[in-house]
Formats: sequence, C-alpha cells, structure tokens
Amino acid sequence: MTRSAEVTRKTGETRISVNLKIDGTGKGDISTGVPFMDHMLTLFARHGFFDLEVRAQGDIEVDYHHTLEDLGITLGMAFDQALGDRAGIRRYGNFLLPMDETLVLIALDISGRPGLFYDVTPPAPQVKDIDARLFHEFLQGFCSKLGLNLHVKMLAAEEAHHLFEAIFKGLAKALDQATAIDPRVDGIPSTKGVL
Repeated sequence: MTRSAEVTRKTGETRISVNLKIDGTGKGDISTGVPFMDHMLTLFARHGFFDLEVRAQGDIEVDYHHTLEDLGITLGMAFDQALGDRAGIRRYGNFLLPMDETLVLIALDISGRPGLFYDVTPPAPQVKDIDARLFHEFLQGFCSKLGLNLHVKMLAAEEAHHLFEAIFKGLAKALDQATAIDPRVDGIPSTKGVL
C-alpha cells in the first residue's frame, strides 16, 4: 500500500503544491520563499521519515502570514488524503524532544476532531524575520485540515530557533508514530468505527 498524496492549493495570496509519501525515507525538497520554513519542513521530513516536496509562492512582500498559514493548510490536506480512511494506523503519538536547552512535549491524536492546544511562550518575538506567532497559524491550519488534535507544550527554552526546531522535530516524531500501520489494529482505530 502506497500512502501518498499530491495536493495543489491556489488562492489570491498563495500557490502551494505538496507531494507527500508517508512511508518514505526522510527526503525533503522544499522551496517556500521563506528560508527558515524551508529548514523546518526539511527537518520535519527527515525526522518523520516522510518524503516531502513542497513548492510555495506567496505574497511574502506583504508578510509571511498567508504563506505560513496556507503551508499548514496544504500540508494538512496532503496528510489527510494520504491517510485515507485511517484503517490500521496507531492513531496516537507523542514525543518529548530535547534540543540543547530547549525541551518540548508533543502529543497528538488523528481523531478527526481538530484542535490545537498551544502552550508556547517564545523567548523572542521573532525568528530571524518571522513573527513567532505565525507558527501557531501554521499548526492551526495543519490541524484543521488533517483533523488532528495536537498539544504542543514548551517545557524549557532560551533560544527561539531551538524552540521551533524542537517543535517541528517533535511533531515529525509523534506523527511518525501515529501514522504507522499496526498489524494488531483491525480496521479503523476507534470503537465508533469511524474517525
């Protein structure tokens, strides 16, 4: 079974295409027009063992808001499509990720009931030239389109780059767990029979 998706989303503000293979080798080919997001999505692919190709054009001359939000939306759509009916997946994942002085907890449920519970106070208002609040927008869009219940908790951080790198790596690790096929799971992993 190949769990993959190709999604293109075009708005008046952005044009984004995502090619995703869930059961990959961690290959990332990312070009978003926002170098720090290229870095985050490349390490997300690597640490989740997802093969991920992303191309984005956005109105970054205005700011990065539309691009980051729409990246989250399009990536969530790709995961949703690639997972199909979710038969056989583990559904839940969590990871406690240290990165130097930073410690982040990620816990998630691919439940079909989207929610982002984001307990993060960045140590700086920006990472390079990105407003740190935009990572919340990215994750909100991702959760809404995947049907993901996601908890992100910052336990320690002194450097904003480390914080967001830990969040993206932890998200990748937890998603790798949750999307994995478990041979013990018979059909949909819910007593309701649907997610």
